[in-house]
Formats: sequence, structure tokens, C-alpha cells
Amino acid sequence: MSSPSERYAAAREAADHPETVAFAARQKFDLDPFQVAGCHALERGRSVLVAAPTGAGKTIVGEFAIHLAMQTPNQKAFYTTPMKALSNQKFRELVEVYGAEHVGLLTGDTNINGNARIVVMTTEVLRNMIYADSAALRDLRYVVMDEVHYLADRFRGAVWEEVIIHLPQHVRLVSLSATVSNAEEFGDWLDTVRGDTEVIVSEIRPVPLEQHVLVRDDLLPLFDDRAGIATAQVNQELMRIRSFTGSQYDNNRRAQSYVSARHAGRQAKRPERGGRRPVRSANVRRIERMDRPDVVRLLERANLLPAIFFIFSRVGCDAAVQQVRRSGIRLTTTEERAEIRALVEERTRTLQEEDLGVLGYWDWLDNLERGVAAHHAGLLPAFKEVVEELFRRKLVKAVFATETLALGINMPARTVVLEKMEKFNGEARVAITSGEYTQLTGRAGRRGIDVEGHAVVQWTEGMDPQAVAALASRRTYPLNSSFRPTYNMAVNLIDLFGKPRARQILESSFAQFQADRSVVGLARQVREAEGSLAGYEKSMACDHGDFPEYAAIRRELSDLEKKNRQDTQAPRASREKRMKRIQSLRTRMQRHPCHRCPDREAHARWAERYWKLKRQTDRIRRQIETRTGTVARVFDRVVEVLETLDYLSEENGNTVLTEDGRTMRRIYGDRDLLVAESLRQNLWKGLDAPSLAAMACCLVYEPRRDEANLGERGLPRGSFRAAYDKTTTLWAELDDLEKDHHLPGTEPLAAGLAGPMHAWARGGMLDQVLVDADMSAGDFVRWAKQTIDLLDQLSIVAEDGALARTARLALDGVRRGIVAYSSM
Repeated sequence: MSSPSERYAAAREAADHPETVAFAARQKFDLDPFQVAGCHALERGRSVLVAAPTGAGKTIVGEFAIHLAMQTPNQKAFYTTPMKALSNQKFRELVEVYGAEHVGLLTGDTNINGNARIVVMTTEVLRNMIYADSAALRDLRYVVMDEVHYLADRFRGAVWEEVIIHLPQHVRLVSLSATVSNAEEFGDWLDTVRGDTEVIVSEIRPVPLEQHVLVRDDLLPLFDDRAGIATAQVNQELMRIRSFTGSQYDNNRRAQSYVSARHAGRQAKRPERGGRRPVRSANVRRIERMDRPDVVRLLERANLLPAIFFIFSRVGCDAAVQQVRRSGIRLTTTEERAEIRALVEERTRTLQEEDLGVLGYWDWLDNLERGVAAHHAGLLPAFKEVVEELFRRKLVKAVFATETLALGINMPARTVVLEKMEKFNGEARVAITSGEYTQLTGRAGRRGIDVEGHAVVQWTEGMDPQAVAALASRRTYPLNSSFRPTYNMAVNLIDLFGKPRARQILESSFAQFQADRSVVGLARQVREAEGSLAGYEKSMACDHGDFPEYAAIRRELSDLEKKNRQDTQAPRASREKRMKRIQSLRTRMQRHPCHRCPDREAHARWAERYWKLKRQTDRIRRQIETRTGTVARVFDRVVEVLETLDYLSEENGNTVLTEDGRTMRRIYGDRDLLVAESLRQNLWKGLDAPSLAAMACCLVYEPRRDEANLGERGLPRGSFRAAYDKTTTLWAELDDLEKDHHLPGTEPLAAGLAGPMHAWARGGMLDQVLVDADMSAGDFVRWAKQTIDLLDQLSIVAEDGALARTARLALDGVRRGIVAYSSM
């Protein structure tokens, strides 16, 4: 029975925040304090930034914004995500709540009910709608930006800042972020550009996370609870194992392991809070890693499934599934296998029969029925979605995944296993960061199901438990802007606001905000240094004369004498010239009045401190000059390039768009300038649909680092080669122009996928196309979708009617089979 004060508080909250109370009553769980705070802020009419750990339930605040919009007739809410897979998932969830008639989905290649009151979309789609001044923005009240920390992404992050800056001021923004160390700084910026933004930070996981290290067949706690949770001391047993690996270990100490294969028949039980878990001594001569099937069996016996095994390689994920399969493991019952088969057949019924074998469908289905699966970018998107659905239903019990699974998809597990603490970043093997560790292990612990989640790090040779503990202890990483002006951004801003206002808008970006914040710190250093310099100058004052002048002569003389001693190979004429200067300086120094001062050396010591600090201060001043207005300076260079190419012109003292500039407004992507120039110069005129698809692919495709340069081999024949050569020449000319204006430019065109894309658009068979492309079905679908996005833009902006028609034909040629299926 609640107390009178508790009943009064509840009544007061219901009166002050009735919508929050009504919304909370419909949820499966009681709202956490940070969720309540976020809902209260929205109900008071404020924007909100919520930074909370993975799996903490921050999307609840975004869903409350949608609830608020639906309480008022005609109001709309947009829910943006960084990935199409996340958009598809959120779309399905919202349809279950509000019905298909009220929810839409826009992801570039999918358009479902786009005029609905609730629309889920990728962030790029919203950015394009803002620049096009879309009618769909009318009555928009709330925008939820899920995974807003993506604005740090160096390839796509600028889109988040564009949306935040350009959304109409009356729109309330709900920004949902992983836990970052500078959430307050990001919130300050949001408050500056959006106004009235409340920052809510939570470090609390709703399901506590237990950290373990798997040493041979023992799960040992990473932290020693006996030292107290506050100290988070590393388990000393692990430190001893590290010290004695490879030698006979003291086997006199014996204690009960937290979870041991010797007691695997019993379920691991969590001690009462405040209790002490015994720590076991491992009898180690040599640390041998358990095979993956044995790890799965260990987790199954300890009741720690379902589990996600993070393996930082697609090949490793597929190999792990095959290892488990060969071991004969089955983690499912007869009833579960029947349910799995029924769901798979329902979700894949539209796939063509001849493609199933190419996609490895039958082996994939058999693995699923065993309760195991892989999850990585090489999988067909439809296959990944099935894996995610089966895992959420607790039908698939062990998933071997790359780190892409950790990026926001709702797929929590009881246990997360990290086989290694390093990954290949494209150039070298590097240790994972604390942010990556937090993101990966954040999948462990299912709210409402698990009392706790479990993170398991498998022991590897040379592992340092202290380093693992440091990663596990640091929950945050900084959010840094990756914003940079693009050609498309420049013409859109100038067209909407004019050049001066556009420049001001860019100066309000988070990138400039962070640069200015750093300038504040640097300026403080300069002010402090100036005070010290004044003190040094006073201390070296001499009543015989101008000591700074005298000190400058001594310094130059000392520098020249040092250089003369070191530079013995200089030409004779240079050495003689230097000696004359040295002699002149000696004479000046000896004749200077300060040279006769009895306190000369004491003054000189202060002078040395003065010049050293002055050099440092001048260097800081140069840093300030380079950081102030950095984004606007890049914008100015972009504008200069556009003016040189006649995309912009001057009219009555104002910068305006030319007709070609208006075309540029509707071209999005890293190749915006190259695409616009190619259209203007009619470089692709006369291409048939498959050749235009191949050309679009060359503009979006990013080859693997180890991919060989094809040269002429593998390129489509006919008119494509001439068009490709002209486009490559144009790229080189634009690259030179950009370098002349101190802009970074773009990578050369990549023709590695041109042949297979040409064949696919021509109606080629999937098996042959994948062999020629030398890539997985999932990778091919991803590049095909990006090709479709560019072809769709060409079909809209091409002034040549014939080229627009060809683009539509090419689009239809690419969007078929598994590509069309994966677009839904």
C-alpha cells in the first residue's frame, strides 16, 4: 500500500503530465526515470537529447513523441534511422501499434504510404525532403533521430547535421544517442541551433552486465567482487594466469568456479546482492582455446543461451556456423524446427526457385533449424531479417555476427561472446575501442526476461586482463562532428537563403561549434601566457638600455653559431656570408649598453623564458586563426569552384543559381559535381539501359583494398567504354580544379563491378553474375541498391528526355530478382 505522500506525488504527476501517465500505462514495463524525464520534457513542449546505453530503452522517448503527435488531428511525426534495415524494423513495430493506414516507410528504394501521419525513413530521405521543400513537411511536429551519434560517421555524418540545422524551428527534435562522453556539449549545440533542448543522460543499464573471461573451459569473473563493486578491481586470478601462462601453475589453491564445465549440468545462479562469488584457481600449464561447438555447449548447459558471438570477419562467421553444424549440435526442439521452417518459407516464398541454390538456401535453412546462424553484410538482406526475427523469437539460439549487428538493431541476447579484442580495420589489426566494446556487449541482457546479461571474452595468448577491464569500465566515447560542405549543400543553401545567410548557417554547425569550443580553451591559454610574458618582460627590464633588443641580438648570434658548427658541408660562399653576419652581431652585442650591465645574465635568463613562451603563444595564435571559421572557409572554396563552372553567377550583387545549378540541387552523393558535369556535357548520351546502369555503378562502387585494377578487362563493350573514358577524363579535370582550390577531391571511378552490373541489368542469371562479381549476394544487392538510387536521380534530373527514359529502363533492369525482393 502506497503512502499518502506517494499517492500525492502520483496525482500531481498525472495532473502535470497526463499524456506521459497515459502512455506509460500502455507499456509492458514501468518507465525508468530517464524515460520519464524525456517524456516530461516533450510534454512541456521542449526538444530533448537522450543519451543512454545500448538496450536501455531510449526509443521509448521517441515513441512518446509519436504518441503526442497522434493526439492532435493532422499532426505528423517522422522517425529517422541511419540504415534501411532499422527503418524496416521500426516500420513493422509502429504498424503493430498504430495500424498500416497511419504508418509509412521511405527508404529511397521503398515508398509505402509516404503521406501517412507517421513516416519512418532514412536520414538522407528527410534531408532531401527539406531541400526540396516537400509538401510532406507540412503539419510536421516531431522528428525522432535515432542513433544520432551517427553524425560522427565520416561518410554520412554530415546529413544528420544538415537535418538538425534546417528543420523548421517549430518542429520538436528527439535525438537518441548511445552514451557519449560529451553529451552535454552536443546538447549545448542543439540548444543553440534548435532552442529549448533538454539533455538527459543515463549511465544505467536496465539489465546489469556480468563480465567474464573464458579460460579453457572455465568462465572466470573479470572483476573480483570481493574487492567491492566501487573499486572494480580486476580478478587477481586472471592476473596470475597471465603471469604463469606456459609454466606449471600453483595447483594447491582450489575453489569453486562461478561456471565450470565440471558442473555444467547445473544452472549458474546469481548470488544475492552484496554476496560474494568464489573465484576459482585455474590449473594452467598452457591455455588452449575451446572449439566453438564446445563453447556453445558450455553456454547451453549453463543456461546462457541465446548468445551472439562477435567475430570480426564474414568468413569467420560462416566458418563458425559450419563448425557447429559439423559437430552435430541441435539447439532446437521438434516443435521449434517446424516453427522455423514455416516462418522461413513464408518470408522467402517470392524468391525464384533457380536462385535458391545460388544463395545457399538449403544449408542456411538446415542451420536455422539447428538453432544457429550467421549475420553479416554479405548475407542477402531478406536472410538477415529472418535471422533477426527468429532470434527475437528465441528460436535461433547462437548467432555468429560481425560488429554491424551491434548498430541499433533490436536483437538482444542473454550472452555476448567476444572471441578476440582486435579487428582488421582495412589496413591493420587494431584493438577495439571502449565505445565498440560497450556497443557490442550492450546486446547482452533481455529486459523482462533476464535478471542479468553476460559478456564473455575468450582468453587469447598475450591477453592483458587490465586492458579488458579498462574497456569494460569506460562506458563512453566522444562524439565528434564529420561535417563538411558539399556542392549539393551549397547550391541548396544559396537558393534557399542566399550566400551570406548560407555562410552563417554553416557557421552554426556542430563542427564549427566544437572548433569554437576548442578556440575558447586556446584563447584562455593565450590570455594566461600574455600575463606571464608581461611579468617576464618586467623582470628582464634593464636601466642600461633596451634589453629585449639586446636579447634578440644574443639569440640570433647563438642560432647562427650553432648552425655554423653543424652545417660544415655548406658552400664556401654561404659560410663566409654567415661568418660576416656573426661578426657583425658580436660587434653589436659588445657595443650594446646592456652588455655592460652587472645583472646581464639574470636579465638574460628571464629573456630566455620570455622568448620560449612567446614562441609557444604565437603557435597557439596560429591555431586559433586556422580553427576560426573553418567550415565557412571550406564553403567559400566550394562556392568558388561552382562559380568557375557556372553553377553560380552574380546578379545585382547577389549570388544566384544558374539553370545548371538548379539541376545540381537534386543530385545527392559524393559524386554530385561529377554527375552534374557529365549530364551537362552529355557524356552519357546514347548509352543503352545496361550501359547506363554500369556507368552509375562505377560512380557509387567502392572497391576492396585488395581488388586489382581491371583496366580494359571486364568492361562492357560498345558505347560504354568511350563514355567511361570521357567520364574518367572529366573526373581528373575536376580533381585538379578542386586541388587548386584546396579541396580534397574524390576517389577515381571504380569499374570493378561494371561488367557484372551490366550483365545483371541485361537480364543475366544470378549465379553467373555473382561469380563474375566475385562477391556475396548481400554485397551485390547493396551496390545494386546504391546504383538504383543514382539511376532514380538521373531519371528525374536529366534534361535529355531520352537519357531520363534510359535511366528508368536501367532502373527496372537492376531492380529485379533478389534486388527487388530485398527492396521490400
